[in-house]
Amino acid sequence: MLSALDLSTSALVAQRTRMNAISSNLANLSTTHNEAGESTPYLPRYVVFQADDSIGANGAAGVRVSSVEIDEREPRYKYQPGHPDAIEEGPRKGYVAYPDINMMTEMTDAMEAARAYEANLGAIDIAKDLAQQTLRILV
Repeated sequence: MLSALDLSTSALVAQRTRMNAISSNLANLSTTHNEAGESTPYLPRYVVFQADDSIGANGAAGVRVSSVEIDEREPRYKYQPGHPDAIEEGPRKGYVAYPDINMMTEMTDAMEAARAYEANLGAIDIAKDLAQQTLRILV
């Protein structure tokens, strides 16, 4: 019974990390410069999961965050010559570099992470109820 709780807990932690990365991506959807003040757009983060064989029993495995990857893809350019972060010279003069983040994809990923989180909470509730029923039978 405790292994069932451990499995669900590992999934809760992993989905929370994923939701944090998604919310960071959505919050920085229009960020055109980094913390140092350079005109480089925010680079989106994506969480990579990995099976964790140290958690679980009877062939079941937990999950853990393998890494949080930074996506290095080309930014999205928008022509805004009056913007303070607009490129001042070269072929992209007057363009502003924005992160290449698709809001619909991020929202879909957020909904999926929320549903997985809810499913694992449900599994924890079922395991807890089974343990309580077992104790009632034994007492």
